[in-house]
Amino acid sequence: MTRDIPWRRPIASLNYVLSSLVWRQDHNGFTHQDPGFIDHVVNKKAEIIRVYLPPDANTMLSVTDHCLRSRNYVNVIVAGKQPAPNWLTMDQAILHCTRGIGIWDWASNDQGGEPDVVMACCGDVPTLETLAAVALMRQHMPDLKIRVVNVVDLMRLQPASEHPHGMTDQEFDSLFTTDKPIVFAYHGYPWLIHRLTYRRHGHDNIHVRGYKEEGTTTTPFDMVMLNDLDRYHLVIDAIDRIPGLGPKVAHVRQLMQDKRTEARAYTRAEGDDAPEIRDWVWPY
Repeated sequence: MTRDIPWRRPIASLNYVLSSLVWRQDHNGFTHQDPGFIDHVVNKKAEIIRVYLPPDANTMLSVTDHCLRSRNYVNVIVAGKQPAPNWLTMDQAILHCTRGIGIWDWASNDQGGEPDVVMACCGDVPTLETLAAVALMRQHMPDLKIRVVNVVDLMRLQPASEHPHGMTDQEFDSLFTTDKPIVFAYHGYPWLIHRLTYRRHGHDNIHVRGYKEEGTTTTPFDMVMLNDLDRYHLVIDAIDRIPGLGPKVAHVRQLMQDKRTEARAYTRAEGDDAPEIRDWVWPY
């Protein structure tokens, strides 16, 4: 209300930093479950609410700098506190956070044409799994055209008529297309993405993976596998949704299923994630 009272000075924003995440429950179990705070805060006034999910340390620095300088907002920043890869340089991170959403050209191979599939991600763990899935797809299906879209500012997904940060339909369509399958890996409950995008032209093409109340005190990769957010499942999702692709790459689909089985067996036997998963780096 202070925004509407001329004699009140702007007040510092209320900044929430959520760093204990559902995807890391190594020793804490249910105390770290339920990412529903995002769903709760999105119900509040669009003029006030901002939700950011930076995918690495540099984007976290850029987002935090912006939020601490802001006034009259409620900012929610969701970022884990465990060591994780840096995907962007500081300059790239500032540009990406300024956009709020964007194509990662260095991870995509659809330049100069339309993609066969859009691999979208929002959140640090979903971004890691999406990039690992894209690397597998480029390795085993090199002719496939893949576009990687990363979301930092969650409210960019809404129409411009619903939120000040929202995109126009033209912007949304240029990023996600109107007729290509979209596999969207999201940090929280999947239905929030559907809620934010239900008016978009390509909404029927969006398939969201996120948290679905599965998990316990277990390894990080086992957590994503229990919720079907793991890299192997994302590859399978893409194969199943690209028209006519399934029969051509049945061997790849089977390989992904076998990889999931092997990863789970290793976790159960060793109490840790396999080195090829734990130590994975972007290969391109």
